[in-house]
Amino acid sequence: MSRDARWKALLELLVEHGRLEVEEAAADLGVSAATIRRDFDQLAEQQMLVRTRGGAVVHGVSYELPLRYKTARRASEKQRVAKAVADLVAPGEAVGLTGGTTTTEVARALAVRGDLSTGAPALTVVTNALNIANELAVRPQFKIVVTGGVARPQSYELIGPLADGVLGQITLDVAVLGVVAFDAGHGAAAHDEAEAAINRLLCERAERVVVAADSSKLGRRAFARICGADLVDTLVTDTAADQETVRAFEEAGVQVLTV
Repeated sequence: MSRDARWKALLELLVEHGRLEVEEAAADLGVSAATIRRDFDQLAEQQMLVRTRGGAVVHGVSYELPLRYKTARRASEKQRVAKAVADLVAPGEAVGLTGGTTTTEVARALAVRGDLSTGAPALTVVTNALNIANELAVRPQFKIVVTGGVARPQSYELIGPLADGVLGQITLDVAVLGVVAFDAGHGAAAHDEAEAAINRLLCERAERVVVAADSSKLGRRAFARICGADLVDTLVTDTAADQETVRAFEEAGVQVLTV
């Protein structure tokens, strides 16, 4: 196992469990305890975990794993959600995509839709996510609009006032939000307030708003509010979603699709 693959696996385990012991991690990954200690030390130097005696823990409640290390988490659920979200988009529409692993999968699902393979353009995609723009820019049938702004390395999203000028001049048919938390009472949220502000602008420019979130994001709160549930038209999530949570969203006026 390469170092990058090992680090990715370690961070996945750490985010899932909150704490890891050296011996436990070594057994899970099939490497020596000395290798894990060295990995923990190097990751701690990058402030991606906090070193403890005999192991490591995540940072506090605001801990945010960089996007490049999150792609494997709940991958099958995210892909099912993404396909269902992509199916809600009609040819010729203007679509806003925020950053995140699930919205990246939405972009990929749109890219392989046969009915979007032709047209001028078949779809207009507005995004503040550099990785999404990069993946879709090679699709000549898509018109790609990037918001501008300052790149945030954790999520590849462009943030800041430079994006306001672009978003103030456009109208979207649908905005697709990737979120770290979505609660019927507290709304959709992100870790970073500047990121949340850009996502909020995308919502304001859209005729309808779709939240794409696997069930682990539901009923949770995060630091920076994007919008209330009353501004969300549709939530697409997986079938593991708690039924009481689903009912709370429906009572708040959100259509819930489980896939």
